Amino acid sequence: MATLTRLHLRLWKFPDTAGLPPGPGVSFPNLRELGLCSVLMETRDLDFMLDSSPVLETLFIEGNLFTLRLRLVSQSLRCVQIIGSFLEEIFVVNAPRLERLINLEGWTPHGGCTKVKIGHAPKLQLLAYLQLDAGNHVLEVGNTIIKAGTRVSPRTMVSSVTVLALDVRFGVRNDAKMIPSLLRCFPNVETLHIKSGKCDLSTGKLNLKFWHDSGTVECVRSCVKRLIFHDFRGDRSELAFLKYFVETASVLKQVVILLSAGSTSAEEVHSKVAKFKRAGEISVALVTGCSDLQGRYKRGSEFPLGDFFFLLKFPSANY
Repeated sequence: MATLTRLHLRLWKFPDTAGLPPGPGVSFPNLRELGLCSVLMETRDLDFMLDSSPVLETLFIEGNLFTLRLRLVSQSLRCVQIIGSFLEEIFVVNAPRLERLINLEGWTPHGGCTKVKIGHAPKLQLLAYLQLDAGNHVLEVGNTIIKAGTRVSPRTMVSSVTVLALDVRFGVRNDAKMIPSLLRCFPNVETLHIKSGKCDLSTGKLNLKFWHDSGTVECVRSCVKRLIFHDFRGDRSELAFLKYFVETASVLKQVVILLSAGSTSAEEVHSKVAKFKRAGEISVALVTGCSDLQGRYKRGSEFPLGDFFFLLKFPSANY
């Protein structure tokens, strides 16, 4: 299919590719964009499509309900977006042109686990959302699994990432404790998104002393210029982290706080933030945020890389 450049499949059963080697017989030499929405397929079928598409730049997966392992070995891929899906493993093996790896609203079945493993991706600039859920999600950089207290070395750093998004349950102590170690793996982050996840039962909240005692985090101290806090509810653990961040981040210029629906009022949050040291030096905007799935795919894969605001839908304002 030499003329095909864009292929989008929805609500479809992918044909079995077992025993069908990629090559001239079945290939997509000019396919640059592949979208798979609620498509029933095996891991080998996905591997087959990637192997058969030598110039593919954008891969989009949405609504996957079946176990898949995604192994990225591609000289052409620039953007991978996964929305509302379960992938057992996302392994960036060798993707020298990959710029964006986006996994939104992922889920894991009971007893399941998603591993995100970063191998060779020297141009990776945007990574979202890494979920700090020690029971269901694992991040591996090089050959090191990142945990709370992991000693960071050059082998565990992804220095190319400048836009990072984390999903963390601040009410779950072991999850929140992973933040310092994980941030140390991304020393050059300039825009940081934090999404505050819900938790059914709090297991101990971290206070301001914990964040100060966790030691220096290089990207917080000298790189992050913009912090966007999603689904902010105004509880003590969120406020402690926000206070630490505002008072520690020496080059921070802008904070956008998207209040969770039905949570604390903007006036109450503003009065507390205004008391933070350095708050007067930083532009702080409080808005009611809402997810905007519609249109994410198009905006998420546009080049060149822009700020990570395609995840948000602001009622107004140019921040």
